[in-house]
Amino acid sequence: MPDPQVEIVVDLDAIAHNVRVLAEHAGNAAVMVVVKADGYNHGAAEVARAALAAGAREIGTTTVAEAVELRAAGITAPILSWLNTSDADYAGGIEADIELGVSAAAQLAAVAAAARELGRTATVSLKVDTGLNRNGIPAVEFPEVLELLGKLVADGTVRFRALFSHLAMADEPRHPVNDRQRDRFLDFVAAAKEQGLEPELVHLANSAAALTRPDLAFDMIRPGIAVYGLSPIPEQSDFGLRPAMTFRARVLRVKRVAAGEGVSYGHQWIAERDTTVALIPAGYADGVPRPLSGRFSVWLGGARRPQIGRVCMDQFVVDLGANETGVRAGDAAILFGGESGHPHAQEWADALGTINYEIVCAPRGRARRTHLGGDR
Repeated sequence: MPDPQVEIVVDLDAIAHNVRVLAEHAGNAAVMVVVKADGYNHGAAEVARAALAAGAREIGTTTVAEAVELRAAGITAPILSWLNTSDADYAGGIEADIELGVSAAAQLAAVAAAARELGRTATVSLKVDTGLNRNGIPAVEFPEVLELLGKLVADGTVRFRALFSHLAMADEPRHPVNDRQRDRFLDFVAAAKEQGLEPELVHLANSAAALTRPDLAFDMIRPGIAVYGLSPIPEQSDFGLRPAMTFRARVLRVKRVAAGEGVSYGHQWIAERDTTVALIPAGYADGVPRPLSGRFSVWLGGARRPQIGRVCMDQFVVDLGANETGVRAGDAAILFGGESGHPHAQEWADALGTINYEIVCAPRGRARRTHLGGDR
């Protein structure tokens, strides 16, 4: 197979390094690595294997389908799926020994129905709403859920594994909302225990809390973005994390542009002097956002090179300068990565007014993903 023109390179050794950093912050708590959305676009199965080898104990996904795919890929560690509707494939999840997160009595009833039909015990965890006001069981509905759960545990239909929640303001570690959510979480745990329903473990901390709030670690931390080497609080620190993804493309051609000539659609950029430009065969169809036009640079030929003109569907142009002679067709242009001098995903996020999560999820289309390092 010929070398790809556009490539996502994922460093699994960086994943392992980041898991070890998180484990140090976790203390005695276990680490569940979140690999939803195909491992934040890094490859769910590959990331899961590298993370587990580095000491992670469990894996987290959004959907049952994501979890079942991991089982098919040979992942045997505990897997939690937490964003499930009443008509999700609970039977498939139970057959694959997936821990099913439920956020409503109707979901719990649907899990029970699937378990009875299969003649197997389902493993469930309760996701409770402590203030994010998104997914999760509200306090007012919790007694109803506990009553049903108690009956299902008693007759062997379900195993009650965990109680968990999600933080709204963890990227502001000292914000009082974090303490309020902790206190509400403890109230949920106490309410379950009062009904004789003792969870095997409880967990609350995401990446930001795992790195800054050891008091919120409980039995397990549940990091996502930090596993991939991007800081959940970039204005505070990089926490010693190593970005795992490099987004790169090969130069298609190099050409001269005369002073006064425009480049790309709309001629938003006009050459002020005779110069040399390089054409990079990646565009918004591949995950280079059009609003970044004229607002980013690439690492090419040992230096930063400014992108000029509009980003197109399939290509963009960078300015090499008047006297550039060293860049050739086929050279790799680093759009973002983790090495010294390379553009960083956070730079794109800052330019676009978004978060680094969105940036690493963006490369797609013709971009081919490859993995380096790890025990593959």
